[in-house]
Amino acid sequence: MAEIKILLAEDHKIVREGTRQLLEQSPGMRVIGEAADGLEAVRLAQSLAPDVIVMDVRLPGLNGLEATRIIKASQPQVYVLILSAYDDDRYLFPLLEAGASGYLLKTASGAELGEAIRTVYAGGTALSPQVAGKLVRRVGRRTLEPKILTDRELEVLQAAAVGKTNKGIADSLSISVQTVQVHLRNVFGKLGVSSRSEATAHALSHGWIRLGNEDE
Repeated sequence: MAEIKILLAEDHKIVREGTRQLLEQSPGMRVIGEAADGLEAVRLAQSLAPDVIVMDVRLPGLNGLEATRIIKASQPQVYVLILSAYDDDRYLFPLLEAGASGYLLKTASGAELGEAIRTVYAGGTALSPQVAGKLVRRVGRRTLEPKILTDRELEVLQAAAVGKTNKGIADSLSISVQTVQVHLRNVFGKLGVSSRSEATAHALSHGWIRLGNEDE
């Protein structure tokens, strides 16, 4: 398996060092850079081309939300995993809509962080239970929009949300990889998004798909 290249964006040096030590003990992961503010995170993302950026929300200069928007606009192939002490709605939903692939609280264990990184690297969505609960409650408070996706598109999106690759989705649904790609393009077009994480966040917030393994 290819090594996952990680960029850390965290303004507290002691937290950054601790996170780095945790990740360096995880097989298949390598921290290739550290940023102490949002502007440095954007610059290092461009120069180092990481696979995953572990990003704090409250960064000096340029916060995590603004940095995520800039990075995802210019480097959509880079996955952003938010690691924050706060589950503030002002950041949570805009970050998912901006293209972040996950939102983990700093109360998570090292093992949970490593698993979240692997999940987003595989194209899935990683959320702390408290964050997932906010999504569920948000669904309960709003009138759901009519489904605009077909049943097959929802099946493809559900599989993508749990981290399956295009080939994995194709195998599980007995369709071709090309057909999976067509379905995903249609989903993105209908929802007005450009990434799996954005599509997943939209579908979760409207109750169209659910977290967890789709076979459960």
